[in-house]
Amino acid sequence: MLALTGDITSTDILDIGCGAGHYAAELLARGARVTGIDASATVLRHAHARAAQAQLRLHDLERPLDFAADASFDGVICALVINHLTNRRQLLAEMHRVLRPAGWLVISTTHPTADWRHFGGSYYDDSWVDLPHGPGALHFQRMTLETFLGKLLDAGFLLEKLVEPRPRAELREVNEDAYARLTERPSILAARMRSRD
Repeated sequence: MLALTGDITSTDILDIGCGAGHYAAELLARGARVTGIDASATVLRHAHARAAQAQLRLHDLERPLDFAADASFDGVICALVINHLTNRRQLLAEMHRVLRPAGWLVISTTHPTADWRHFGGSYYDDSWVDLPHGPGALHFQRMTLETFLGKLLDAGFLLEKLVEPRPRAELREVNEDAYARLTERPSILAARMRSRD
């Protein structure tokens, strides 16, 4: 994700679903001005501790980005959020609206084949699932590669780069089983998109 952002010195970046601020902290360290939003007050407290220089705000991602003016950001980063939302079309339109001309979006989701392998059934199944099952589970909708890219293109973005990240060699030292599994099977899908306007 960070490699896809490129040189971000002195740019304004919106971190959508910023969580505990891991990306926000790294974006700040690379010279960007960061606004982070998340729907959880708890994780925003962690984000503030990790990335105190970021402008952080509590925001329901199912609602319009009414705090942001048109063309107010150079880039948007949206990591592992899009398939958790029901109103994706609105959020994608809002991301496009707040980007400056030729602005970029870096976005990721779980890899469709990883979901297919885990849940089984048809690859084209677009049902809502929970991972893991029970309390505290992540609730999200399965989507194909066609659906993921199609929604981005329909929102007015152009595809610049698509990546299926592999684990870094350092993971082998920490967890050899995870390294072997992630080297063999895709887990995440990430894309760099450009605003068409």
